[in-house]
Amino acid sequence: LPALFKEELQNTEAEEGGTVTLRCELTKPRAPVEWRKGDVTLYPGLKYEMRQQGCAAELVIFDLEPDDS
Repeated sequence: LPALFKEELQNTEAEEGGTVTLRCELTKPRAPVEWRKGDVTLYPGLKYEMRQQGCAAELVIFDLEPDDS
């Protein structure tokens, strides 16, 4: 069976230049998670950090800019 979101995703607001953490909880532990912005897949680096533990996955975005919305 595919992994599903346990709760509906919520919008998050943050200040320009700041950091934000986006979280989701899945129905299957350690399910593969791919973070995307439109058609572009995001990868870890100076701008993004990805974390995953059990059923929870997080995307941290640093140095926020308007283009990050």
